Amino acid sequence: MDLLPFLLFALVASITPGPTNLLVLSNSARFGLLAAVPLVLAACASAALLVLLVGLGIGDALTRHPLVQQAMAWAGIAWLSYLAWQIFRSPAVGLDNARQQPGKRLSMAAAAGLQVVNPKTWMMALAVVGVFAAHAPDKTNRVALLALLFFLVAIPCLGVWAALGRGVTRFCRTDAGMRRFNQVMALLLLASAWLSLLA
Repeated sequence: MDLLPFLLFALVASITPGPTNLLVLSNSARFGLLAAVPLVLAACASAALLVLLVGLGIGDALTRHPLVQQAMAWAGIAWLSYLAWQIFRSPAVGLDNARQQPGKRLSMAAAAGLQVVNPKTWMMALAVVGVFAAHAPDKTNRVALLALLFFLVAIPCLGVWAALGRGVTRFCRTDAGMRRFNQVMALLLLASAWLSLLA
């Protein structure tokens, strides 16, 4: 089977800006690259699991109930908006002024749970199943393979965002710089959540 089109799709879906990418970048900048690694693994595993579950039947149920789809999208946007507000108003202590950054780190559970409420992840999972597995003779095996491949492609893509987070630390040395960084990340997260309505 020709997997190149799917691999290109997975690459684009994983590396383009979205709520997960921005939160990985923000956490890496504030808490270090190693702190972002568990988030990357949890988010990628959760997204791959979502592809698998959609392929095994949840996707069919969602397409039959558009009101449920809409409610899930609005719940996801509300939660992402709340996260953006928390980042926007989080204490801003520059890297030069504190050994330990204040504020909560995003947990692995939160990173995994983000995929469940992230409209971008749901659209991606529905597209994977609808485009790359819908007419497969053995749909279950095909979906399992696609979920595994998506996981393997997504890890280095989110790793790039974590590395970018470490690269922006030079702008976060002072309290004012960290405050600006938090505010920009919060606004980008908010925009990525609300722009998902247009997709």
